[in-house]
Parts: sequence; C-alpha cells; structure tokens
Amino acid sequence: METELNRRGARPALVALDWGTSSLRAFLMDAAGAVVAERASSQGLRHLPQPGHAGFTQALSAIAGDWLRDGPRLPLVACGMVGSAQGWREAPYVGCPADVTTLAAHAARVDDALGRPLWIAPGLLYAPGNEPPDVMRGEEIQIAGALARQPQWARRACLVLPGTHSKWAWVEDGRVTTFRTAMTGEVYAVLRQHSLLGQLMSEGESEPAVAAAAFNQGVERARASRPGDLTHELFAVRTLGLTGRLPGPALADYLSGLLIGHEIVSALAQPGMAAPDEMPLLLVGEAALSRRYAQALAAFGRAPAAELGNTAPQGLWRFAGAAGLIGAAA
Repeated sequence: METELNRRGARPALVALDWGTSSLRAFLMDAAGAVVAERASSQGLRHLPQPGHAGFTQALSAIAGDWLRDGPRLPLVACGMVGSAQGWREAPYVGCPADVTTLAAHAARVDDALGRPLWIAPGLLYAPGNEPPDVMRGEEIQIAGALARQPQWARRACLVLPGTHSKWAWVEDGRVTTFRTAMTGEVYAVLRQHSLLGQLMSEGESEPAVAAAAFNQGVERARASRPGDLTHELFAVRTLGLTGRLPGPALADYLSGLLIGHEIVSALAQPGMAAPDEMPLLLVGEAALSRRYAQALAAFGRAPAAELGNTAPQGLWRFAGAAGLIGAAA
C-alpha cells in the first residue's frame, strides 16, 4: 500500500529495492529512514519481462519509474539476488566478520537506462577452516536493519531469519561473525509435495488447536531426539497418519514442528548459546513463520527477545548511509 506523500509532507531521500528470485519490493524512504511509500511486484529474477539488462531496467521502471522521474537525483540501492551471478550485476561475497560499512565498501554498481547508478549490496561468506563454506545474500541487509532498531543488540546477539533457507547469524560489536544455514523450508516443501509422506496429508487446514498440538508434538519429538534420529522420525509422519493418531491435515503441522525442532536443536548446540542472558535471540522475517519459530523456541525455554518482521528497508537505509548516499540526497 502506498502512502500519499503530499499528505504527510514527506521528503523522499532514497529509493531502496529488495530484489529476490521470485519477487521485487521497492521502498521510498525519507532522510530519517522512514518508509513513506512501498510497492511489490512479482518481477523477481525468474520473472523478468525479458532476459538480461533490458529486463532488469523494465522491471525497475515499472515499480519505481515515477519516483525516479520525480526525484532524478534520488540515490538508488538494492539487496538480494539482484547481486548474484545470475543477477543484474554480481556483487561478490565478502568474508566474515563484516558489518554494514564493510558491505558499503564492496558494493557493486550498475547503471540503468538513463545512466543512473544502482548500488547493490554484496552477500556474506563464512568459510571456517576446512569446513564447508556458507553464504547469505539479502539476509545481511535484514540483519543491519534489525541492529538499527536497538543499538544494544549490536554488542552481542543471535539473529534467526526463518525461511526456505533459514539463517542463524551471530553478531558481536555490530559485525556478523558466524552464521549457519538450515534448508528447513525447502526440505519441508520437498517432503510434502514429492515424497511418500505427502500422500496422507489432506488438503486444507486443521482446526487451530489441532494444528498447534501436532506442531508441538513434532517439536517435542525433535527435542527428545538423539543424534541421527531425524530420518527415522520422519517416517513417523506416515505412520501417525496410517494408524489414525493424527488426522491428515495435521500431518503437515507435525512435519513442520519436527523439522523446525531439529533446526533449533542444532543451533542451540553452538558455542555461546547455553547462556541466554548473554545471547539474546531476535526473530527477523515474515510474521506467521516467526510466530511458529517463537512457539518452537518456547519448548526449549528460549523465548525470543523480539520478533521484528521485515527489516530490509532499515538495512538498505543504513547501507545507503554507510555508502555516503543519504547526506547528498537530503
């Protein structure tokens, strides 16, 4: 929903884009970092009007062309898969530890059809020793936005970003030092849609109380598990349905709780997580999924310090400020 700028007397200072694989969101922001207008489009990387530079240019014009015409000197920044190797211009990963100043120093530039520069935030790479590397792209900007909400969180915190590929990121002194990715959302989707487990999952939703009980049952099964139990426990999604101990629609909730629970078991076993007073947990992302993670965390006695929603706009504003773009616009 877009706010009428003239009613608020807002003075735009930045156009910020959260540009992913399947969607594009645009934010018009003022010099104080407030969102004064917001738009969404389905023209992510996979759904451009045509391939290559021309397609990106058309998608940008469609979602923010009037903002840019009315404010020809407004700086333009972006995060997400638009900076991947398949994006408009690759912004190579930078290594941890890194903060928003590091991201700004390694921004990539691409010019639109009118020669206006678009500054793209790089992703983060975590490559500890001989262990497999881990990457994120887009979440680093959400983390920057989350830390802007409460400066004390920048001292030391763990940020949980649920999603298709959930991220757990550890921050010290404002810098992301380590992070871990769990493919929980993708595994859930694959098992539900393309495996034997999904055959008993009825369409539709359970009654709220039944769904919550099934989800909690899955979380508790994960919490009581032993190393290596997951593949055995997954088969229970089928047997609970075959024996009638869970109704068909509730099997998906049980599977969700089981997978999220195992993700949490693994994450809480990481160094430093045993002292909750010293390591507050922050949930960042879509509200319904964050609530589900908060429900699961409660079973482990780890209530999140905050559920922050989408913090990408504030992160993009901080990125633009670190790049020296906001002052000129204001």
